[in-house]
Amino acid sequence: MAKSSKDTTIGNRQLKPSTLMMGYGYDPALSEGSLKPPIFLTSTFAFPSAAEGKRFFEGITGKRPGGSDGLVYSRFNGPNQQILEERLALWDVAEEALVFSSGMSAIATLLLAFCNQNDVIVHSGPLYAATEGFIAKTLSRFGIGYVDFPAGAEPAEIEAALAKGKDLAAAQGGKVAMVYLESPANPTNALVDIEAVSAARDAMLGADCPIAIDNTFLGPLWQHPLAHGADIVVYSLTKYAGGHSDLVAGGLTGAKRWMDPIRMLRNTMGTILDPNTAWMLLRSLETVELRMTRSGENAAKVCAYLKGHPKVDGLGYLGDIDDPRQQDIYNRHCTGAGSTFSVFIKGGEAESFRFLDSLKIAKLAVSLGGTETLASHPAAMTHLSVPPERKAMLGITDNLVRISVGIEDADDLIADFEQALAAV
Repeated sequence: MAKSSKDTTIGNRQLKPSTLMMGYGYDPALSEGSLKPPIFLTSTFAFPSAAEGKRFFEGITGKRPGGSDGLVYSRFNGPNQQILEERLALWDVAEEALVFSSGMSAIATLLLAFCNQNDVIVHSGPLYAATEGFIAKTLSRFGIGYVDFPAGAEPAEIEAALAKGKDLAAAQGGKVAMVYLESPANPTNALVDIEAVSAARDAMLGADCPIAIDNTFLGPLWQHPLAHGADIVVYSLTKYAGGHSDLVAGGLTGAKRWMDPIRMLRNTMGTILDPNTAWMLLRSLETVELRMTRSGENAAKVCAYLKGHPKVDGLGYLGDIDDPRQQDIYNRHCTGAGSTFSVFIKGGEAESFRFLDSLKIAKLAVSLGGTETLASHPAAMTHLSVPPERKAMLGITDNLVRISVGIEDADDLIADFEQALAAV
């Protein structure tokens, strides 16, 4: 009998995701014995019979619970996307996963799936600027309100924000539709206490209000939010999961009860990931643990050098936390410090720009989690649209430079930062 492509154990041993990335969810016998999945470049799929075609559509349209039993049309599903979703779910020990054309299409589809007119979103801050903008500028046009609290908030502050959101929703005639978190926050690396948020949500709103969290900075290796009370995990798969700065994609993981309404809206909107990019992500997930481990080790060495430099005012690095509350959250929620951090250059924008313009190995570009080291200036780039007073409140200062360390030689990177700081 052929070995099942869904086997996750050998005897009593549970296999690790890094092992399962090599074949889980794929049967070579269905593709002429091809060791790796082919790219399925087709817009539609032939049905075995008219009756089965009807059954497939009953699942796709939600007329019958349980989803589709087969492949229908590439706006809905496809072999590459389904294999990728099954493997992505393994990292978070999630029931299901969904993949999207970008991180923002995943976030937009998620929010639209759960938010109705007059509802309220309670979210942590800062968020990725496009996420914050979508909530504050786009969803607000349709009567959806929002309340935010700082990422490092104490339980009492979290409870106050939920109470404020509940009152606002009642006044508008809606409900608190979602608690949306980003932890670590972009670009400050401030951590949200997911367990405290979950406890407050349960007490004040009930379990029918989902908690979603953007886990891009630490996922899928260094943080598993579903284990700490989150319901839906959000990824820009462009970052560590893709990890080569050559694709754009997004993903969500969580229980089927949360994924079902999102899948239905994705079917309508067409925000699904294309098969070629899904295939590239399948390849990338085979090495994600190796790449993230190397970049995390490099970041620790680079930050140890930067910490003592006279032209550095401080670091926003999870491997060197000063605040006891943040350290406690890190100890409970995280298994690694990551490789993306903030360095505060003594001075302001001019000094930060000189540092950035002097780099030779590190590339001056937005994004993170790739094989190469990237550096950017959030206040002038990714968060330029954030109002100055909010940037000041969130700690996104003119001397903050965001670094995403890659897999180069750590000593070479230190030499690069040393000569760039000399130019400041």
